[in-house]
Amino acid sequence: MTSLNENLMAEPETGRVFIALVHYPVYNKRREVIASALTTIDIHDLARLAMTYGAEGFFLVTPLEDQAELARKMLEHWLEGWGSSYNNDRAESMRRVVVAGDLKEVEERILEKTGRRPVVVATAAGDGPGRSSYFDVGPVVRRGEPVLILFGTAWGLTREVLEKSDYILAPVKGPTGYNHLSVRSAAGIVLDRLFGERN
Repeated sequence: MTSLNENLMAEPETGRVFIALVHYPVYNKRREVIASALTTIDIHDLARLAMTYGAEGFFLVTPLEDQAELARKMLEHWLEGWGSSYNNDRAESMRRVVVAGDLKEVEERILEKTGRRPVVVATAAGDGPGRSSYFDVGPVVRRGEPVLILFGTAWGLTREVLEKSDYILAPVKGPTGYNHLSVRSAAGIVLDRLFGERN
């Protein structure tokens, strides 16, 4: 089987945007740093988001080998198994998925592909210092240089990850006080605000 990292490197250069679903380091509800478990539907949906909004690659970040192996088996089904002929559209989006052990590896792979380290844009569900509006970040992510957009799982990216990022987007909010979107929903809203067509 072709390695998942080779899949990314073989993709034609169609843009400069990459997304990452981060399973470590993230918080649990007690604000302890953990590695969260994968949810296969997240992989499906974020891969399709990457394809729809023109991201060159979708990194699935986990240091847990059993979780990485689960992702690889799922991708093998869609890239080389029965799924590759059953649903070509799904298979095409899955080619953008790369399993990575940590964020350092992600940034190194983007550097290898593009020749530049990416501008890192983190997302967060809560308010806090240093949040940037979509109005401010939009031109940055569309100007052509490599950009990596981070989406956290569980109870969100750690403070260390946020502080090391170049930008932290303001949280997605509705008109109510309820603020518990799935990462799939939040990622769709974020990418549409940054790259979607305005009719």
